[in-house]
Amino acid sequence: MSSRNQAEEDQAGAIDLTPMLDVVFIMLIFFIVTATFIKETGVEVERPDATTSEEKKNASILIAITGDDEIWIDKQEVDPRGVRAQIERLLADNPNGTVVIQADTEASVKLLAEVADTARQLSVSNVAVSTVKN
Repeated sequence: MSSRNQAEEDQAGAIDLTPMLDVVFIMLIFFIVTATFIKETGVEVERPDATTSEEKKNASILIAITGDDEIWIDKQEVDPRGVRAQIERLLADNPNGTVVIQADTEASVKLLAEVADTARQLSVSNVAVSTVKN
């Protein structure tokens, strides 16, 4: 009888971890769902200075144009002819997305205008050029 009493005492003194694990998993799911993911273009550019600028939050499509006139979207170099397809693909994920172009100070203005025009042709109403505020 003493071994049976000992087993009952061990069960009574044991801590049930199931509710704690449930709470931990719920918190993990909460943080994963609510986390904001930082989008990057895949290349660093030297943005031009500007005296007037306004901050755009929640830019969903970032396009970088380097000083060598390379176009980078979603950490991949894109041919100028493939920009339209890449923007269409990203707009399929987020139809109300905004486009922010990060053009290097040495980048071609013609290429910048072509990329912005391509985005506008795809009915993107909010196209902006990223600058550094003085």
